[in-house]
Amino acid sequence: MELVRIATRGSMLALTQSKMIQAALEKLWPQVRFELKIIKTTGDKITSVPLSRVGGKGLFVKEIEDALLEGSADLAVHSMKDVPAELPAGLGIAVLPEREDPRDALIMGKGKSIAELPHGARIGTSSLRRAAQVRSIRSDFEIGDLRGNLDTRLRKLDEGGFDAIILAAAGLNRMGWGSRASVFMEPADFVPAVGQGALAIETRSEDPGINRLIAPLNHFETEVAVRAERSLLRELGGGCQVPIGGYARICGETVELSGLVASLDGRQLFRAVRIAPLEDAVLLGKTVAAELIGQGAGKILDEVCKTLNPGSQ
Repeated sequence: MELVRIATRGSMLALTQSKMIQAALEKLWPQVRFELKIIKTTGDKITSVPLSRVGGKGLFVKEIEDALLEGSADLAVHSMKDVPAELPAGLGIAVLPEREDPRDALIMGKGKSIAELPHGARIGTSSLRRAAQVRSIRSDFEIGDLRGNLDTRLRKLDEGGFDAIILAAAGLNRMGWGSRASVFMEPADFVPAVGQGALAIETRSEDPGINRLIAPLNHFETEVAVRAERSLLRELGGGCQVPIGGYARICGETVELSGLVASLDGRQLFRAVRIAPLEDAVLLGKTVAAELIGQGAGKILDEVCKTLNPGSQ
């Protein structure tokens, strides 16, 4: 029996997501044995330092991509929002299954709206994008760095370390914890991370056998939307972890893309929304990025990267 090794992080959420893909593949190909290969990434090992200070989202995929390139894994399952804009040579995102809820979720200790949070409330998040947008809503909030697995983050809230925390709705839903959300932040007002809610199946580009096995899991509308979002990210320079948001939705034969760039303090928010035919998704990302840069977002991005990586300039 053929063996296919699925690389994944070892967190509860990562395992849940990978087991979903494993089950779908086993149903499609009962004659193939699919096995999970748990890999501990640098991001999993470094939990006491904000992500923005140690390299950003690439920390959660590098060791997994190394396993693909070395041949010790055949495919990998990622949260799409953790995947950098540029991939190593020889690897590609082969499949994007249907997207879960892309929204951010506010989980509060008490209350059901941001307005109910007390003055100076402590909000937990490890995301610069979320922190900037929260500060733009209420400047009195104190933002605290929140790292760890999903269950760890919820426990920190329950133990009183924060008045509220912000998590991806998709992760809560996949874990069966969607009822914990107090408020779902609508993308028109609170722009999600690029790829949020989507899973990415990464493979070696020159591996037709594996790519044939996973092809039926691809969801066309999700693929188009994420292509537009990641094009925006690449154009804005997704290598440095900066407060960038991007959300695309399919509207019949067109795709609408909303882009956001924010200053760290949330005082400056640049927004742009454009629509294009489905086949122009990548061009749409470039167009929205150009509009944001034209508004002055480029200066903000440069300043953020210099602040977070002072030795890189």
